[in-house]
Amino acid sequence: SSEEGGLNTMSRARGLAVPLARWTVRTAAPSRSLSSVAPSSDDLYKDSGMFGGLRKAYCSPLPPSYKIDESLMHLPPTKVTTLSNGMRVATQASPGGSVCVGVFIKSGSRYETAESNGSAHFLEHMFFKGSANTSQSQLEKKVEQMGCRLNAYTSREQTVYYANVLKEDVNESLKTLSEMLLSSTFDNGAIEREKRTILQEMEEVEKVEEEVVFDNLHYTAYQTSPLGRTILGTEDNIKGMTRDLIVNYIQANYVASRMVVVAAGPVDHDDFANMVDKAFAQCPTIPSGPSVITDIAPAYFTGSDIRVRDDDAPLAHIATAWETVELTHADSPATMVMQAMLGSFDSSFPSAVNSGSRMVSVLAGYNDRQYPLVQSAMTFNTQYSDTGLFGVYYVTDLANIKEAQWAVMREFQELAHNASDESVEIAKAQLKATIVGQLDASLSQVTEDIGRQLLNYGRRMHIAEMMARIDAVDAPTVRRVATNLFNDKCLAMSAKGNTSNIPDYNWLRRHTWSLRY
Repeated sequence: SSEEGGLNTMSRARGLAVPLARWTVRTAAPSRSLSSVAPSSDDLYKDSGMFGGLRKAYCSPLPPSYKIDESLMHLPPTKVTTLSNGMRVATQASPGGSVCVGVFIKSGSRYETAESNGSAHFLEHMFFKGSANTSQSQLEKKVEQMGCRLNAYTSREQTVYYANVLKEDVNESLKTLSEMLLSSTFDNGAIEREKRTILQEMEEVEKVEEEVVFDNLHYTAYQTSPLGRTILGTEDNIKGMTRDLIVNYIQANYVASRMVVVAAGPVDHDDFANMVDKAFAQCPTIPSGPSVITDIAPAYFTGSDIRVRDDDAPLAHIATAWETVELTHADSPATMVMQAMLGSFDSSFPSAVNSGSRMVSVLAGYNDRQYPLVQSAMTFNTQYSDTGLFGVYYVTDLANIKEAQWAVMREFQELAHNASDESVEIAKAQLKATIVGQLDASLSQVTEDIGRQLLNYGRRMHIAEMMARIDAVDAPTVRRVATNLFNDKCLAMSAKGNTSNIPDYNWLRRHTWSLRY
């Protein structure tokens, strides 16, 4: 889960608007430019091409006769430049009148200590409170005048700031973002006011069962790691937050080499790189201060469960998860396919009973009782830089808990032993359609994809390569990966609500394997 902050703390998106002044752009070229252009079809099949030299990084071999969709080769390329200070700049040009600009920072709750937990999220809020040259009211007015939509969120491994603007206002939006990130004053009065706001936000989050369940799932699964801490931090940490703690966190994490600036829309790459070079010229290049973490603590998965029981609650909210591979692992596409195979639904989809996913079909009502076992179910695949959580979250009533849990556990055994060619091919088609649909949906999705991949992979993966990695997944691959991840492996469970009928941990662990004759 991730929390977003901004001009209105509890708002998920901020509307703002702009008529903008033009700014002269420095013409000096950045120091080093790397361009990720769309490769030709012939290039892909060379030993150094993505289907040749990178075959070993795929979860299973592509057939020698594999051919890509030629239309993918005509999609706009992602161009990447590394500035002299180490900051990376990426753009993907597309026609239109608006641009999405994003600043992606390798920071989050995982880069905090127990004492500073909550700093990243608190800091995200404080950046909207004014800078050395611009007060909060002036910032809000400037953003409104641009017609800019300013947005932000903090997760466990990254913090992101977005600005959706008209194409003629890109330079001004960069100036605004850089001023926020590099020149904020962190007035003590504003810090005290924000403490009250975030404490209220924490109270609201505690009322959202899904948020609590997933925070508790991380807490129990990674109980000896920073990944187990919440993004919002503890109540005591928020009450004790000081300007020194905030500044220390900035000095340790907001440095050029940990930042990626991305633009998607009608932008010229070289012009945009020059704008970023000028706007972020004063960005520190070396982490400093007492909060520097040279190596993040490894994430140790612990098989365990945590249950918040409330017999007066009408429903039970339950998440069951296994440790999965990190985002950059060769088997990561196989886990994405498995997520599509298991599927998701809620009671607003009456056709779910006829779903191609057996788990969804059974939970929705295609069972001996011909009655829905859950109100909703969601397969999740949350991946980090060195670990991940793969599982199912569902909501049901007390009487159906055990049958629903049995159905979920059985499907993980089915993945390991009986995944069929047909079900895998259907899931692959659904997954590819989802990916393409998301990238076609908005510039924000494109910006998010570019920034996330650059932070994690160090490059933007071409869509042809992504499709090939998915196509390389077959039924034997799914069975192999599922066996490695789920079969006779410890699991973690988080539950909240009327949970008295949930089987004990020994029952759960026993149902991670099958006797097969």
